[in-house]
Amino acid sequence: MSTDISVTEQSGTQRVVQRVPAGATLAVALGGAATVLAAFTLQSELALGNAVVWRAAAGVLGGGGLLLALTAQRLRTPAFGVANGITLVRGALTLLLASLIGVHANDAIGWTVVIVAVIAVALDGVDGWFARRRNEASVFGARFDMETDALLILVLAALVWQFNKAGVWILAAGLLRYAFVLVSFPLPWMERALPPSRRRQAVCVLQIVALIGALLPGVPPAWSSAIALASLVLLVWSFAVDSVWLARRAHT
Repeated sequence: MSTDISVTEQSGTQRVVQRVPAGATLAVALGGAATVLAAFTLQSELALGNAVVWRAAAGVLGGGGLLLALTAQRLRTPAFGVANGITLVRGALTLLLASLIGVHANDAIGWTVVIVAVIAVALDGVDGWFARRRNEASVFGARFDMETDALLILVLAALVWQFNKAGVWILAAGLLRYAFVLVSFPLPWMERALPPSRRRQAVCVLQIVALIGALLPGVPPAWSSAIALASLVLLVWSFAVDSVWLARRAHT
């Protein structure tokens, strides 16, 4: 069953009801509950303080509400789907990691971050496989996957900086995607759809893996900084390639 989320009027008489696809509300509710429960467990086991749970709850409320609104507006399938459900799990793990921003770093926290991040990146690609296998591929699903990757990179970059594994400059790795979007407002040609790219996918995965490697307990700051810097240079190059491609087609 679908859920009504909003109603708009057209031509004074026709009413258009936007609906959340079947299963989306339940998936978001279960994912949110699991995220808050996981945060509570970490808070209890690692003595992190109640702020971790509150940050996780705030992320769930904000992120879950935004996701449901976007599914109603942009998902053109009758059901949420298994593939989007897997991406949702990756998003929930990312919010769990985000709740750890601000905690005191130690080896236990470091290994917790690494394990959660490895699970999140291991699921990347699984959602796409299910989408193709179950004929659930959609523009919304591809965008959902991409934005989840972008948020994961931003959160991991913030943790790398917080754990003193690299300087504040590593935040650029997480902010590049959002800067790219902001630039598209004054430069509409930047909004043009980019063709599928193995290079772009590979760089994204390498960036995430590099940040996870930098976060490994025992990796000295000199090494983690070098790893983070190399991956950032690669990411900047990839964004530059896409920007040049778009610029050359600005007036076509």
